[in-house]
Amino acid sequence: MTDLLEIFDPKAPPRAIGIDLGTTNSIVAYVKNEKPCAVVDCDGQALLPSVVFYGHQGNVVVGRNAALHAAESPRETIVSVKRFMGRGAGDPETKRLGPYAFAKPKPGDPNTIFFDVHGKSITPVEVSADILRTLKRLAEDELRSIGGAVITVPAYFDDAQRQATKDAGRLAGLDVLRLLNEPTAAALAYGLEKKQNGKFAVFDLGGGTFDVTILVLDDGVFQVRSTGGDSALGGDDMDRALAHEIFQLSGHDSDAASPSEVRVALDLARRVKHALTTATEVELENPFAKQPSSFVVTRARFNALIEPLLARAGTVCRCALKDAELGAAELDGVILVGGATRVPAVRAYVSKLFGKEPLSDIDPDQVVALGAAVHANLLAGQSTNDEVLLLDVIPLSVGIEVGCGVVDRILPRNTTIPTAARATYTTQQDNQTGFEIHVVQGERELAADCRSLAHFTLRGIPPMPAGIARLEVTFRIDADGLLGVHAREQSSGKEQAVSVKPSYGLDEQTIEQMLLDAIDHGEEDLMLRRLAEARIEAHRIVTSTRKSLASDADLLAAGEKERIESALVTLEKVAAEAQANDVRRLQLHIEDLDAATKDFAGRRMNRSIARAIEGKKLDAIEGAVKNSKGIEAAHAPPTNATKES
Repeated sequence: MTDLLEIFDPKAPPRAIGIDLGTTNSIVAYVKNEKPCAVVDCDGQALLPSVVFYGHQGNVVVGRNAALHAAESPRETIVSVKRFMGRGAGDPETKRLGPYAFAKPKPGDPNTIFFDVHGKSITPVEVSADILRTLKRLAEDELRSIGGAVITVPAYFDDAQRQATKDAGRLAGLDVLRLLNEPTAAALAYGLEKKQNGKFAVFDLGGGTFDVTILVLDDGVFQVRSTGGDSALGGDDMDRALAHEIFQLSGHDSDAASPSEVRVALDLARRVKHALTTATEVELENPFAKQPSSFVVTRARFNALIEPLLARAGTVCRCALKDAELGAAELDGVILVGGATRVPAVRAYVSKLFGKEPLSDIDPDQVVALGAAVHANLLAGQSTNDEVLLLDVIPLSVGIEVGCGVVDRILPRNTTIPTAARATYTTQQDNQTGFEIHVVQGERELAADCRSLAHFTLRGIPPMPAGIARLEVTFRIDADGLLGVHAREQSSGKEQAVSVKPSYGLDEQTIEQMLLDAIDHGEEDLMLRRLAEARIEAHRIVTSTRKSLASDADLLAAGEKERIESALVTLEKVAAEAQANDVRRLQLHIEDLDAATKDFAGRRMNRSIARAIEGKKLDAIEGAVKNSKGIEAAHAPPTNATKES
């Protein structure tokens, strides 16, 4: 059957897109015929691994091909960058088991994390921007022209982490319409798909973050009652716990492990975690032993390792229910979101915690992106459904530091956004001519224990006795959850307004320079990308050919091995030395190797066919051929629409 092609209308407006920028995988989606659908790549995959590899020559590789470099180049291959977004250089996340080298911030630099890659400092914002750029390119390949984007963030992301995400979107060249909380996005997709009303908990356990949101769905109104979470809890922590176990079982000291060994252990742990979803035990070859040996990891042991992580999630859930003034029995359902919710122990824990089987009939890996696409479509005015209203909340309180370092909360957590509130303060000393305003976020009583968001000074206040001046401070939080502060001294009229740029992030000048650099080096970056892809293809072909030479050497004709070896050596040399403008030359040498191995490959194919049919009757072979043709037709990839330039 021939697939129908979608007719491209050149006058059609750009499509709005939704992006789930995930810790482990990322997805871009859009609405087609009033239904959200994920964009797939040329291999039919919707999930793009959130992995970025930085090569020696400045080439950047994103996704599955980047993951191939993780073992050999662990410090140049950034995995789970979302865990580092909006965090400071001294954050505990930089001290956990991992293969990265971190550069020290230079004097005058913002207090942010810098990955040391080939002696160059790269921020998490830049890494995330490279992932978003790839998602944007995928969407453009399918939609021709894209409009604004809604990017999802964990509900418990603070102002710094949200600002870092928005900066990454801008750096990638996206028009960011809105930052949308991930659980709210999931509820939006679920509520519109299932047309269900009621009180729901969204349990969102992804690769690097955990959120729980309690909300009410009522005929298109999505009202968040409370939210809670832990932005340092997720599947990555399960991997780390398993990696420590693997080091212990293999007799290898994790503290003395090299970056490559750490990456091997973490990747192996992730594969074991996935395997234990269906299996009760997994036997592993010891990756660090000099002599072949193996050991077994059981599901029971894995469950014991992650029990403390589940307990942390349970505490957050109970607090969210208390804030929403609901009991677990009053909920109509629990929606599962995030890849880590596939772990059987997680599902069993959620069932026990809430007293009901969780709902997971929409793919937990895609549901956030689908909800983001729905919201993007609504914001862009491209939807016929105008009866949807989102009422989200702020995850953490915001306020200012007052006398003795105490925090005065101006907007408490779980306040519906967008919102505004004001408070009035006075002076503590006679003849005070200015106010130092320190904006903080968090639930602790002392400013030193909360997240510092901004410092600014309101000057020029007339000298007055203590207690006479009146400072009115207004906080406004927009629909993205980002904060603006306005301060005004009432008697003098002196005022100042600031859009809070967090202490842990990139300043405006740095972002603008990055945007200019992206424009200036756009063509060069594209050439480097093509070179990286050609190198990967060359490496794949060289590896495959050498294996074939070793396994079927007896099929080589006289002088054939020398010709193939010569082509292999030349291709390897060209691939190693190629510059950005040498892509075509590299492709020609790939073709030369293909020509040199053509006859040899044919003889290998004949041998494989002969072995497959040896000892079988003719009618059995004919039946197998008919079956294989039927299977091939049933799984044929859809025909791609012709692109118009």
